[in-house]
Amino acid sequence: MAVDEYLFEQARQKQVTYVRFYTWLRPTASLGCSQEVSRVVALDECQRRGVDVVRRMTGGKLVLHHLEVTYSVSSGESDIFTSTLEGSYRLISSALIKGLELMGLEPVLASSTSRLYARSDLPCFAYPARNEIEIKGKKIIGSAQKRSGNCFIQHGSIPLVSELELLLAISTGLPPARRDYLTSITDELGRNISYEEAVGYFIEGFRFYFKRDFEPLILTTADLDRIKVLESAKYANPDWTLRKLAPVSI
Repeated sequence: MAVDEYLFEQARQKQVTYVRFYTWLRPTASLGCSQEVSRVVALDECQRRGVDVVRRMTGGKLVLHHLEVTYSVSSGESDIFTSTLEGSYRLISSALIKGLELMGLEPVLASSTSRLYARSDLPCFAYPARNEIEIKGKKIIGSAQKRSGNCFIQHGSIPLVSELELLLAISTGLPPARRDYLTSITDELGRNISYEEAVGYFIEGFRFYFKRDFEPLILTTADLDRIKVLESAKYANPDWTLRKLAPVSI
């Protein structure tokens, strides 16, 4: 999360775009920037099960990160991504859809957000929201975006394996009728897929959709020092996670 925020800073300063893929060492519950901890996650159960808890810089609802691909796009290039949240969201979703299509899946953009879901404290994957990606009515990618002028960061979760039991244990609940709607790339493909294989498809999806090649980014010592400051002040700080600190930039 600190790396994502750092790339957002750099995208704003340099008017460039960064696309990042990563995964998690341990199961981690991430909260939207404005969520109330006690209403969405069971901290005692997280501690008992070895699940970390972190607060994102973006909005949205509770996500259980673990056996997944996490992506982030940070950009200051409004000529590529448009100057609106909805416009950039749809463009990124279209590139992600292409990656899923290359795997052999048939994803589509969700047309609307359920009012029940929008007003609830349900986990992110309980329902698809408008312009998120679904397969047969089941959300396959959950995303959130933060903007500053024409610059933005969008990041999201792409489950490789469903972990319903763990999600139910650490969250405040999921209606029984929605439990069959949790899915993953493995579920939809009908076979196991590795993190490396999935990321390869998503990189090709971005290349195909945006007609751009990637250059690897090597973080310098100065980059890593700045990331450590963000990590210490926010993402590894219980006061930030529990919302005892105001969500200000460091």
